[in-house]
Formats: sequence, C-alpha cells, structure tokens
Amino acid sequence: MKKANYKILGVMSGTSLDGVDLIYVNFDYKNSWSYKILLAETVPYPLNWQETLGRALSYSDENLEELNQKYTDYLAGVISRFIEKHHITELDAVSSHGHTIRHEPENGITLQIGNLPQIAYLTGQTVVCDFRVQDVELGGQGAPLVPIGDRLLFGDYDFCLNLGGFANISTETENGRLAYDICAVNTILNYYAKKIGKEFDEGGKLASSGKLNKKLMEELEDLDFYAKKPPKSAGMEWVNESLLPVLEKYEDDVAAILHTYTVHIAKRVAAALNNEENCRVLVTGGGAYNSFLIRQFKKHSKCHFTIPGNEIIEFKEALIFSLLGVLKIRGEVNTLSSVTGAKENHSAGKVYEV
Repeated sequence: MKKANYKILGVMSGTSLDGVDLIYVNFDYKNSWSYKILLAETVPYPLNWQETLGRALSYSDENLEELNQKYTDYLAGVISRFIEKHHITELDAVSSHGHTIRHEPENGITLQIGNLPQIAYLTGQTVVCDFRVQDVELGGQGAPLVPIGDRLLFGDYDFCLNLGGFANISTETENGRLAYDICAVNTILNYYAKKIGKEFDEGGKLASSGKLNKKLMEELEDLDFYAKKPPKSAGMEWVNESLLPVLEKYEDDVAAILHTYTVHIAKRVAAALNNEENCRVLVTGGGAYNSFLIRQFKKHSKCHFTIPGNEIIEFKEALIFSLLGVLKIRGEVNTLSSVTGAKENHSAGKVYEV
C-alpha cells in the first residue's frame, strides 16, 4: 500500500566538484506533492577527492572499477555521518544520484560512481540510486532527470532554469515536458577563475571587469552542440573535446574570457526561452549567485527571473532526486520520455535494501 508521507535523504554530487549535497525532506501526497525541507547541508570534497574525480574521465576501466568501490565507501561515510550528526531516526530511504564520470548516451554509456549495492549495507539504510542507466538502455539521454520534479513541485513557473556545472532548462509544452542542457556554466567559469588563484568568480566581478571578445563570441556561438534539437545533454567529454579548445586560444586574457563566456551563457539561455514579458523563470544552482550573469539574462531576455531562497538555489536538484526516489519506491514514473528521448516513460533507479 502506498503511503501519503515519506521522509527521504537526498544525496547529490554535481560536475562542479564543490561537494556532496545532502537534504532531509518530508514529502506529503494529497492529490499533489508538497515538501518540507528539514535539513540541508553541503559537505565539501577534500582536495584529494576533488583531484581524483577531476582526473577520473581518463581512467581505465580497471581503475574506474576500483574508484567506484572507494567512492561508494566514501559516500556511505558522508551519508552515515550526516544521519548521526543530526540524530535522524525517521528515514524511509536514501535517494542518491552518485557522481557522474562518463556520460556518452550516443554510445550507450553513462556511469555514476557511488551506486554499488554495498552502500545500503554500509549506511544501514534502504538506498535508491543509479537513476540514469535504465534510461540510456531504453534509448534515452539519461538526462536531465529533474524535469518531472519541476512539473510536480514547481509547476507554477513557465521555465525552471538550473545553473550548475551546466545550464539546463525545463518547461511544459503541448507534447509534454521538455528539458535539455543548454551550455556549460560553472565548469567553465570556475575553471578560469582557478587559473588566477580563485575558487570561483564571486558575483561575476572578474567577468564584469573584462571586455567582450567578439571573435571568441563568434566561435562560441558557432559550436555544433547548439544547433542540435532536444532531447540533448552535455558532459565533460563535450567540454574537453569541443569547448575548451576554442577558449584556450584566448587564455592570455582571463577577464575577457570570463566576460565573453558569461554573455554567451546569457545569449544561449535567452534563445531557449519564449522571451515574453509575462514569462516566469525560476533560477537555481550556484550560478544564481552570479549577479553579473543575472544582469546579462535581464539584458538579453524580457522574461521575469525569480531567484528563490538559498535552500532552493543550492539544493533543488538534491530535493528532486529525493522525490525520484519516492516515485521509484511507489513504482511510479519518475523519468519522462518526452525529456530524455527514451522509448517510454519509466520508473528508473535501483533499490538496495539492508
């Protein structure tokens, strides 16, 4: 029998490598879903894990298998310490995304480490995880997966825009929910901020001090990825193979790269919106704190951009992955074919019990 109330611990690690997001949520179902965030915290990655995860794309299959084991152990420790620290006693399940290492859906490949069965034993909890593999097996992109949560929890907005390692957007159309990756965001902005000794460009101050490089902008706008029709998703493979080679030609002026690339993000996002004045856009992810980027959005689009409170900005994806876990437990659809291009809607993920 399906319950009307669930207490779930959502766990998310993104491509920006800032840390592991954990969110303890109470979900209620009464004709529609509602939620209350009880606890939320980001556990920063130690430097050795940042470096290891940053290099992992080049690992051999054998080294990746070993890394998967070690990361599953590490992630289980992060989860267990969070539960112990906050004295959490009521918990239906842990819903964990894992950390994406490889994402090549066109080749039938997607790998999120930290999703091995041992995580349930190590945490002593029921764990729902490994959400992307099934969708790729069904011919889908395996991403983005949050749009069903956008529909069920944030349906009052015309668009949900997340600005993390990549920008992705979600909206309702006459043919169902549509969502896709737009462009890289913090994977590039943080990468160049680190070249001049900063972890990130706070508020976009460095970017705002630079000047627009028109030649670089032309090359960025001409990238093949932008001409592809949805469904589509981008990963670090695309960044390394297609995007960085363009940017590296201009590295003598980091401020100009940051400025130009920030304007480029805004132009790509504006192209994805319907650009009507009454259009409401919810903006989340670390990029929502980049005030220079937000100013560029308003310059290039007529839409109204809503910046919510810090918990939603920082933990929306973890919140929605918590909901994906609930839907999986209930045997309900949590992945939309209209979004990913899979053969059918389905209930993705694996459930490991203690």
